[in-house]
Amino acid sequence: MKILALESSCDETAAAVVENGRTVLSSVVATQIERHKIFGGVVPEIASRMHAEAISEVTRQALEQASCKLSDLDAVAVTYAPGLIGALLVGVNYAKGLSLASGLELVPVHHLRSHIAANYITHPDLEPPFLCLVVSGGNTLLVHVRDYTDFQVLGRTRDDAAGEALDKAARAMGLPYPGGVHLDKAAKGGNDKAFSFPHPHVEGSPLDFSFSGLKTSVVNIIHNANQKGETVPVADLGASFLRAVVDSLVSNTQKALQTLPVTKKLVLAGGVSANSVLRADMQQLAKRTGVDLYLPELSLCGDNAAMVGAQGYYEYLAGKRAGMDLNAFATMSITEE
Repeated sequence: MKILALESSCDETAAAVVENGRTVLSSVVATQIERHKIFGGVVPEIASRMHAEAISEVTRQALEQASCKLSDLDAVAVTYAPGLIGALLVGVNYAKGLSLASGLELVPVHHLRSHIAANYITHPDLEPPFLCLVVSGGNTLLVHVRDYTDFQVLGRTRDDAAGEALDKAARAMGLPYPGGVHLDKAAKGGNDKAFSFPHPHVEGSPLDFSFSGLKTSVVNIIHNANQKGETVPVADLGASFLRAVVDSLVSNTQKALQTLPVTKKLVLAGGVSANSVLRADMQQLAKRTGVDLYLPELSLCGDNAAMVGAQGYYEYLAGKRAGMDLNAFATMSITEE
């Protein structure tokens, strides 16, 4: 089964053709990083406009690279939630148009489910059930993936996502957009014990996360230094902040593993899964606890359409379809249908 997949939830316009949920026949991504860099973050209106300008071309390239015509496909899968609403609507409406014109069935796909499915491409042998830590710019979740379309949320962030905290901290340090990537680089060689940060816990919910306090702490450190005319060592501050964020992620993941003794598989997903410190610490956690760790290849950590095609395949098998009334949603739980 061949599925054409489309992704436009944030600042990447992407199209891919995926066969049987595991084999990527083509994957094309048009990034908007350079356009948003001057603003220090994604401007939703600009993102939507650039998606509209790029989506036809990335789709054409994806079909060409896969040596496919629309008549060779079985379905069109598209990200419809969560994300920037204007950006999502570009992909959803384009997919609806393709479906209407070609007669291909339309499969709506949840963005976070897609990030998890990126691991099915990297690891063809991976099958549920497993525990997954999903870490992105907008979401941080601990998910028990009971089946390909059956998810149980064990823990979630109560405020900021880990990726957002990293991006905001990087911006406060004067690092360019995208902040998380540059913070990872700047922190290499830094002393991760140079600055002390709180390790927040959510009372009564040991698997939930909170990162707003960490973000406030790093901003206060920088402001205090500026008021005294002092220079903050970015490498040390970045390494210390990154250590605090990763420690929180790993600590809760270890607790979650203890609540799921039946699973011996641990999966990492989302844009922040590319972070070198998080990947290294997750490998150490897997070794300590005796579980098998699955990490997505770096090219599949960020937003792309191949992961949408992978999850779209399993949504299709589960009977999920949409009509011309399909809408986009800025927020939606991973467990919603």
